[in-house]
Amino acid sequence: MYQIFSGDCLESMRQLPDNSIDAIVTDPPYGINFMGKKWDYDVPSTEIWEECLRVLKPGGHLLAFAGTRTQHRMAIRIEDAGFEIRDMIAWVYGSGFPKSMDISKAIDKAKGAEREVIGESAGWGARSAEEGKVAYGDFAGKWQLTKPYTDEAKHWEGWGTALKPALEPITMARKPFKGNTVDNVLKYGTGGINIDECRVPAEPMRAVPPNETGGRSGGMMGTPIPHKGSIPHDNGRFPANLIHDGSQQVLELFPDSGPSKSGGITYQKDSQHFTGKKPHARTGHDDNGGSTARYFYCAKTAVSDRDDGCESLELRNNMRVNAPRANEDDKHSTLHQNNHPTVKPTELMRYLCRLVTPIGGTVLDPFMGSGSTGRGAILEGFKFIGCELSDEYIQIADARIKSAIAKYSKGE
Repeated sequence: MYQIFSGDCLESMRQLPDNSIDAIVTDPPYGINFMGKKWDYDVPSTEIWEECLRVLKPGGHLLAFAGTRTQHRMAIRIEDAGFEIRDMIAWVYGSGFPKSMDISKAIDKAKGAEREVIGESAGWGARSAEEGKVAYGDFAGKWQLTKPYTDEAKHWEGWGTALKPALEPITMARKPFKGNTVDNVLKYGTGGINIDECRVPAEPMRAVPPNETGGRSGGMMGTPIPHKGSIPHDNGRFPANLIHDGSQQVLELFPDSGPSKSGGITYQKDSQHFTGKKPHARTGHDDNGGSTARYFYCAKTAVSDRDDGCESLELRNNMRVNAPRANEDDKHSTLHQNNHPTVKPTELMRYLCRLVTPIGGTVLDPFMGSGSTGRGAILEGFKFIGCELSDEYIQIADARIKSAIAKYSKGE
């Protein structure tokens, strides 16, 4: 049901036959030197993407995460390898610590000035930490509030050097094929995306009587056009190129029109989201039922998801930047059996695999990491092939994927 290659992905993929893979879903290095990791010194080479192109069936899709600073380079290399760029999916999230220099503090430090401490500030995520709900990656510590000392520092108080990270783009590309889509789909089973299985549950729209007119206008001289109502698809709204984590920071970015009424039915707060094949009940992500955010929801990685299947492995420090010091007795410890620094949520990977993989198909991840793509593929009933350099991460991925197989066999 799955196969893991140990070693360089380029050499590993060369062992695979031409046109043997149905879809590639991967979270490759972003080329931002993340946490000083050697493997993140650059985005994957064009040569790697060329090998991905070779093993993909004609019409097969590639979904590749990227960083906002290097998305352009990632997409160009994918395109230069021979792929056609089809779209970009934006995964938006609330948690994420800005790696920004406080220019005022830096000026005082450079001048050897001692700043006056005027208070203490809770760190990012500290309130959640106090409630025992700190999300992985949040900084639950505290720091001192200081007052600028030099005139230059006072002038630059409040200035920094970077924005808070809140978005990761996903390049959506496809292997070109000869002829038309229908012929290719019938021959290879690839070329389309699974719209209906990835629709976003939504309420029916109210049909307005023909004699009523609305705010839109058209026709000659801007004459108002009567609303004709709408009959939406039974499975929900068309999948969009936007996914978010449901955090309060993200919800505040979406418009709220209050509870949405449709055909006499009010859209209740206990809404649904689209992360599984069947709608799952959820709470607290629709902003009283009226926020458009409810159409794009997928949660960030929970600790239970991160460490699932790894219970027998030793605890390791994930060494996140700005994370609190870890110890085994600390309930907010950053020690995990799965210590990979960039774990994607399984539900997100399930959705992406389902979006581009034909029934019974094979998903490839050349940069497997801790195996989130593998878990998503297995739970959706697909076969999986992963490539990974690190023996440590292979051990983690293997344990997590085996856990997913057990869940799938039980119908979970």
